[in-house]
Amino acid sequence: MTQISSRHENVARDFAAVADRVTKWDAPTPVPEWITGDIVEHLLTWFPPALESWGGPSLTDIPSRGLAERWRLRTVEVQAILDDRDLASKTIESGDFAGMRLDEAIDRLYTADIFMHTWDLARAADIEIHLSGSYAARLHEGLAAMEENLRASGHFGPAVETDSEDPVDQLVAFIGRDPQWSAPSLASATS
Repeated sequence: MTQISSRHENVARDFAAVADRVTKWDAPTPVPEWITGDIVEHLLTWFPPALESWGGPSLTDIPSRGLAERWRLRTVEVQAILDDRDLASKTIESGDFAGMRLDEAIDRLYTADIFMHTWDLARAADIEIHLSGSYAARLHEGLAAMEENLRASGHFGPAVETDSEDPVDQLVAFIGRDPQWSAPSLASATS
């Protein structure tokens, strides 16, 4: 198992552990226009066409199943791609990622997206999750190097100010989330 394959396995497992515990799929999230179910739907829907455009295989989805189960099925498919050395090392031939290996593109875009949305889903469902500070710091550094393009693309909102030294807090603030965000019903219950 490569480092990329292992990272996906761990990050996807963390997301699944949170998704398995979500009881309210219509709860608000740190992403103002999304509810909890939208987070999983986002991860299930944006990646398959991207993967195909990179020359990867088609992925399946069974919309009649629950979100957590659909996530687990998707994770198995993506993990199989990353564990297949020949397929994972295939070079993307066209588009914005031409010249990059398939596993590198999956790691940089998809696994990173799962990691960041794990925080969103956990916060929305009031589930404690311990995300890797070292991985968060590496993601933050990589994203900061592309900040102007990322903000212009609309993929991230304006950065949020934070005094936190925690790398996960710094990452989520960079991508436009308030590290202190909690679900409205939870916040009002403590007031």
